[in-house]
Amino acid sequence: MVKTKDEVLSALDANNVRYVRLLFTDILGQMKGMSITRSEIEAVLEDGQGFDGSSIEGFVRIEESDLMAIPDLRTFRVIPWEIAGERIALLFCNIFNPDGTPYAGDPRHVLKRALEKANQMGFTFYAGPEIEYFYFRDRSATETLDRDGYFDFSTVDEGTKLRKRTVVSLEQIGIQVECSHHEVAPSQHEIDLRYQEGLVMADFAMIYRFIVKEIAQERGAYATFMPKPIFGQNGSGMHCHMSLFQGDSNAFFSKDDPYHLSDVARGYIAGILTHIRSMTLVLNQWVNSYKRLVPGFEAPVYVSWGRRNRSSLVRVPMYRVGKEKATRIELRSADPACNPYLALACMLRAGLAGIEKGYTLPEPIEENIFDMTPTQLDDRGIDVLPGSLAKACDLMEESDLMRDTLGEHVFRTLLANKRFEWDRYRTAVTNYELNEYLPIL
Repeated sequence: MVKTKDEVLSALDANNVRYVRLLFTDILGQMKGMSITRSEIEAVLEDGQGFDGSSIEGFVRIEESDLMAIPDLRTFRVIPWEIAGERIALLFCNIFNPDGTPYAGDPRHVLKRALEKANQMGFTFYAGPEIEYFYFRDRSATETLDRDGYFDFSTVDEGTKLRKRTVVSLEQIGIQVECSHHEVAPSQHEIDLRYQEGLVMADFAMIYRFIVKEIAQERGAYATFMPKPIFGQNGSGMHCHMSLFQGDSNAFFSKDDPYHLSDVARGYIAGILTHIRSMTLVLNQWVNSYKRLVPGFEAPVYVSWGRRNRSSLVRVPMYRVGKEKATRIELRSADPACNPYLALACMLRAGLAGIEKGYTLPEPIEENIFDMTPTQLDDRGIDVLPGSLAKACDLMEESDLMRDTLGEHVFRTLLANKRFEWDRYRTAVTNYELNEYLPIL
């Protein structure tokens, strides 16, 4: 990992890099950026790069458009293959106002504020997402590359070859991969990244999505992180493993608890369960996200926790003797089309609220919740995630914690964007309606 400007410049010359991409995201998690030539990068590393933020979703108004992108040198990566015939490098940036203050609309800044809160409480936050996606023959999404299922393994399938090439490419730029495999639906794949400190992982998630799509495009295929691209099949999730450390010790572990969970871990889980409905808009931010969050397709919709129970919203992987540092929780509702900076910030702040305020963790539920009747769900006090983008907007708007986590600018802008999306969806005339109603009405 480079740490200084001179190390970046030396690496550029050693790898014959002619262009450097300065990257950041808008509030929706879409990667934005600009390419800087080798001749200009030295000045940019010193002073940053100015740009007009008025056309970036969720950024400033046109009369307040001037912003500065300041590269974070720790994020420097050289892409190990040519793009459009050139060798390029990447640098993620923090966004600042002209007066040098952090820009409130920068999702990376939102996560950094949440991490500072954790640090003030004595914790370091680690995350490890399991990011799923689909391959299709092209953008029409009408033809998958295979008809395989969960953990099927083939050396000849196009999707398997693309996934292997992606894993190699990730590891070539220092992003460690724990495992990869075929998922349940046809042409659905998953690559799991090794856990990292929160800000590093959010950057890695953005690079991951970029490389998955780039490798697919190079080979004439199309990769998508759309949560539910195929009717009647499982959608794509982003199960997120989380833990808090105090120095080298895992603050989630307790040898005396029957579940090996400390009071810190119990408070964190309780915080997630308490605030999950209000942060669902951030974890599942698209109209299509709610086509995945329905019972019967493995996506958890019921607010509960358990150990072996994969129908639970929060799962605690079983403890293995001697693996105290691996104690963690797994939140299973987020999808891979979220903004990883905002998603991790909301998860973290919800968990920290549970620790700070001493929330009580209910008893785990180990039965299959999908098989329970509405009466049984009511008797057990099991709530359900919002079933639409509109409901998710309403729940977040009521949350003081989400307002504080995101900051007023991102909070208000995201709500406005998502309500506009819902209105467009609500008023659209779909093929379903034409097929169903034109013949009879």
